Amino acid sequence: MSTWLSSLEGTESGKTFALLLALSAAFLHAVFGALQKGQHDPWLSRGAIDASYGLMATPFALFVVPWPEDYMWSIFVGVFVIHSLYKILQAQAYSYGAFTVVYPVMRGMGSLFSIIGAYLIFGEVFSLGQWVGVGVLLAGIFGLAYYNWFFLETERETLLSALIFALATGLFVAIYTNYDAYGIRATLNPFTFIAWFFMIDGFLFPIIAYVRYRTMLSPPSFGPLALRGIIGGFVAFFSFGSIMLATRLDKVGEAAVLRETSTVFAALIGWCFLRETVGLSRLLLMVLIALGAVFVELGA
Repeated sequence: MSTWLSSLEGTESGKTFALLLALSAAFLHAVFGALQKGQHDPWLSRGAIDASYGLMATPFALFVVPWPEDYMWSIFVGVFVIHSLYKILQAQAYSYGAFTVVYPVMRGMGSLFSIIGAYLIFGEVFSLGQWVGVGVLLAGIFGLAYYNWFFLETERETLLSALIFALATGLFVAIYTNYDAYGIRATLNPFTFIAWFFMIDGFLFPIIAYVRYRTMLSPPSFGPLALRGIIGGFVAFFSFGSIMLATRLDKVGEAAVLRETSTVFAALIGWCFLRETVGLSRLLLMVLIALGAVFVELGA
């Protein structure tokens, strides 16, 4: 499998496969976000999810994929620190604000910062047509966030805090996107990076969630929380794994922008499952986001 993926690097087939991976990651990331924000406390949900994918990844990391190269250990330390800070900020944002408000801000800022980072780190340059697409996509994302903010009926008193945490989370989305792209390109076998990433990344939040669970006055039932964690663990593998492979096969900036069509899926999930209202204005803004992503891809 790794040999086949390596053969796709720098080819048109690799670019097409990266496009499919990025769009798959977009849908699955929206599902992942909804799982963390949904019924349970976001800290507990994230802890259950991380515990699940950490345990799932451990036998693959230790016994299936090739052992990491010596220089990869310092990269994995960076992975742990960056992703831990990202998840703390994300959980704070979800604790203070509605999913359909904070999620677009996180993803919009994440895509913009990712493009800048890809230019500074990897020397990637967007064409004029692609920048038009980025502008259209960001207009849709932030328009969606503003619309949700304007018509929000609950959590208004904590909205400013939610948006501050969402902006900070967006910055760390860009940091981990570029850092993970660097990491997965640094190792010979991409699946080595993915397996060790999930094992390492699954360590901290289960501890935080356990402490939080023990100190709650009315902790939720363990069964439904564990089920959410197992489902989220599988979703995380395909979501984060897909975007990592996409950044190895094609440009980091393009993959990051296409992933942010997850905002469209998030709005639909918020409407269908979290009972958050979606009207004509939101629908038009979602179309704008999708149109921007098309411009980015066609302008390549």
